[in-house]
Amino acid sequence: MSQLIKVGIIGGAGYTGGELIRVLLRHPNTEISFVHSTSNAGALVSSVHGDLVGDTQMTFASTIDQAIDILFLCVGHGAAKQFLADNEMNAAIKIIDLSQDFRLTSNDTLGDRKFVYGLPELQKAAIQSAQNIANPGCFATAIQLGLLPLAQKGLLGDVYTTGITGSTGAGQGMSLTSHFSWRENNIQAYKTLQHQHLHEITQSLQLLQGNEKPQVNFVPWRGDFTRGIFVTSVLQTNESLENLYALYEQFYDWHPFTHVSKNNIDLKQVVNTNKCLIHIEQQGNKVAIHSVIDNLLKGAVGQAVQNMNLLFGFTETTGLQIKANYF
Repeated sequence: MSQLIKVGIIGGAGYTGGELIRVLLRHPNTEISFVHSTSNAGALVSSVHGDLVGDTQMTFASTIDQAIDILFLCVGHGAAKQFLADNEMNAAIKIIDLSQDFRLTSNDTLGDRKFVYGLPELQKAAIQSAQNIANPGCFATAIQLGLLPLAQKGLLGDVYTTGITGSTGAGQGMSLTSHFSWRENNIQAYKTLQHQHLHEITQSLQLLQGNEKPQVNFVPWRGDFTRGIFVTSVLQTNESLENLYALYEQFYDWHPFTHVSKNNIDLKQVVNTNKCLIHIEQQGNKVAIHSVIDNLLKGAVGQAVQNMNLLFGFTETTGLQIKANYF
């Protein structure tokens, strides 16, 4: 019989919490022990996540059961650190935090818990031997996967990146820019050159490239769609397109979710999957590296479950072979 691990979820009423429940209900090696939500305690999970009607009769819990193997923190930035400060969890419980609270090496420890940055394509071996994981940000994942092979070869200088994300990237809380009447037929640049994910991106690229610190100039955009991220990074290099493709294919050869395509790529290829697709174009000594992911899966929950699989020795793709919504 396959190993069955018990899972707890904190912050189960939001977009990431709901997405995590959907994935774990179909994961052959997991049993959800509780889904915690203070504001929805006692209510059916399916009353908040309507697509789960008929899939589960679970109700939201107001208490925390320590008889679990792993805890997912699907809470806002700052709230994960506060939760762990307020709630002493059994040291044997593994933790995957989906906020940004522990992603930087300057802030990756709380008490006896040290968090490993959970980008499998960057440090799979470290994840496999870890106890706690800081799950990467969505934009950070898409941008890094487009640049890691170049950083490993020391080929990064100034990088100019644009990226557009769907409305679910803003979370479930209402704001002016998350209203249908604002999003429909509209786009907007925001946090220009100062997005919070830049810190973890620079940290990872510097880890591969050494002392030289690549400069990523990033302009994020809000898009008129619900799910997905499309990123383009432009930089200079004297490498040929043929050599670049060979470099990327070799780098990602043993990573099951990141694929290099010589054809144009689009969001529909990855929405509702844990994939990242990468495509490269070149004009003279300038290259444009395109990367696409689903912000809620490879950019959040899918990657968290991928990390869980690595932590417990499951096949990395278990529970994550999901069909794209292509039509």
